Amino acid sequence: MATDINSVVLVGRLTRDAALRYTGSGAGFLSFTIAVNKAKRNADGSWGDEASFIDCVYFGQNSQSVSQYLVKGKQVAVQGELRQSKWETDGQQRSKLDVVVNTLSLLSSGNQGQVSGGNFSSQYPQRPQNSMRDAQPVQAPSPSVSGPGPESFEDDSIPF
Repeated sequence: MATDINSVVLVGRLTRDAALRYTGSGAGFLSFTIAVNKAKRNADGSWGDEASFIDCVYFGQNSQSVSQYLVKGKQVAVQGELRQSKWETDGQQRSKLDVVVNTLSLLSSGNQGQVSGGNFSSQYPQRPQNSMRDAQPVQAPSPSVSGPGPESFEDDSIPF
């Protein structure tokens, strides 16, 4: 039997402050959107950016304390997996893809905030196919800083 891979790594900037929400059991989770830019050649030959807007969900015990740092304009790196939610509205089938975040790293202070370089990790449950509202988050470790920040890398160490 073949093993499938569902892994996503993105670096982008928050398009708005993260929204702290709660499951039916009262556990907190964050939802936010990041803009990931790609260089694209325009019709006149000049270069410009094309943004993709990616919705993310971060479960975990520390989501409430992390929410204060996830403000509009902050650059973050997320690692997680794609999850599809399905529902029906007015007789029409709808679906949406989200990144369920496993690891969240703050890369810059953005327009607001004072913290940079922190890593926050969360273990997440298997979310039901029908809705994120039914998800039951599990206990997550406390925020911690680990490893060198992105400012410690030099261009010569990049292999491409």
